[in-house]
Amino acid sequence: MNKKKGFTLIELLVVIAIIALLMGILMPALTAVKKKARDVMCQSNLKQWGNIFLMYTDNNNGNFNTRFGDSGRWMDAMVDYYISNEDIRLCPTASKLANPTGAQGVDWWGSTFMAWGKIPSWDAGGGRSYGVNGYIYVPGEDPLYKPAKRFWRTPHVNGASDIPMFLDCYFWCGWPDDDDTPPEYDGHKITGDENAMNRYFINRHDGAINAVFLDFNVRKVPLKELFSLNWHKGYNRANAWTIAGGVTYEDWKNWGDGWIADLKN
Repeated sequence: MNKKKGFTLIELLVVIAIIALLMGILMPALTAVKKKARDVMCQSNLKQWGNIFLMYTDNNNGNFNTRFGDSGRWMDAMVDYYISNEDIRLCPTASKLANPTGAQGVDWWGSTFMAWGKIPSWDAGGGRSYGVNGYIYVPGEDPLYKPAKRFWRTPHVNGASDIPMFLDCYFWCGWPDDDDTPPEYDGHKITGDENAMNRYFINRHDGAINAVFLDFNVRKVPLKELFSLNWHKGYNRANAWTIAGGVTYEDWKNWGDGWIADLKN
């Protein structure tokens, strides 16, 4: 009459197996949801950055800031527009800073999943996960790294929706050319002014990055599409790494270790 009831060992093992099965099914879905949430937050950040650039140009006769060789970087020129909002500086996927203290002699270049760090001598409030298309500036020198005739200078141009302005990046700017080449492997980083497409060609959002364009529209850009964007005046959008230029799956597969080939278009 006083016999105690409980689970048998077999019943417990069955329950544990069911829980493990459910976890195996749910974990990938939860991971995908987290990635989507980070993606949405990144795009929200870039939307706010687009508003900042818009306010700046509205207050400066419709022009971007003037860039000289050693001054006029966007983060210095527009610091008063964003300094009170630190949250928008970092993509949630790349929220860790290289060189967070600004120590001399420490690498401040970012990477796919790391924001570029605090610059010791002329930093304006810490590192970030984003970089500007250097060709949007008003050039203060001819040439300013690149020929002055290439620069957009203002958002009020034809085809603004295809001109990248501010993007996921492991540096604060870049000067992409149509003869640049893709990274040879996932995470390949080039720390120099040449082959600057590399700075944006980072596998941060499942084969894509996020960007705000010159019309202040924000969208996700597949990495393979980067070479097709209109980076500067005179940029050849039918270059070797575009569909218009004849690129094939085999071309991507044979480049470097072939990591780009199976990324989504």
